[in-house]
Order: sequence, then C-alpha cells, then structure tokens
Amino acid sequence: MVRISDLKLREVVNVLDGKRMGTINDIDVDVEEGRLNALIVPGTPRLFGLFGKNDDLVIPWEKIKKIGVDVILVEVYTSTEPRHK
Repeated sequence: MVRISDLKLREVVNVLDGKRMGTINDIDVDVEEGRLNALIVPGTPRLFGLFGKNDDLVIPWEKIKKIGVDVILVEVYTSTEPRHK
C-alpha cells in the first residue's frame, strides 16, 4: 500500500525525454469511486523564473507508467516537443 504523503515525496520523471518534472503538488482523487484520477506537478519556469511559471501540469492516471520506490515514471508530451504519431 502507498500513502498519498509518500507519493508527494517522489520525483516525477518523463520517460519520453528523461526530464525530471519535479515532485507532486496535488493529487486528483475521485472519492466516490475511490481511485486516483491524476497527478499534478508544478509548471516549468518562464524565462529563468523572471516571469513566473507555466500552469501546473495535470498527468492523467493512464499516463503513469510505473510507481517506484524513489520515482514515478510518466509518459507525457510537453508543449515544447513534437507529438509522434
């Protein structure tokens, strides 16, 4: 069993490009169904952090590939990389 507080300590890594996306800011849970819908990670900084940051990224449950001891592997396309068909 994994606790939400334990999940929030793990680093989220995108398997498509190997980039670290940070730790989880929030979790979207469907309390009626009792399941996790999505992980929410912080947005990337804009222009060296001078102009704030982009919106938080919502990662749907279907995009989570593996929850490990130290990291959570996800497969998401960011706005800066092309989508492959």
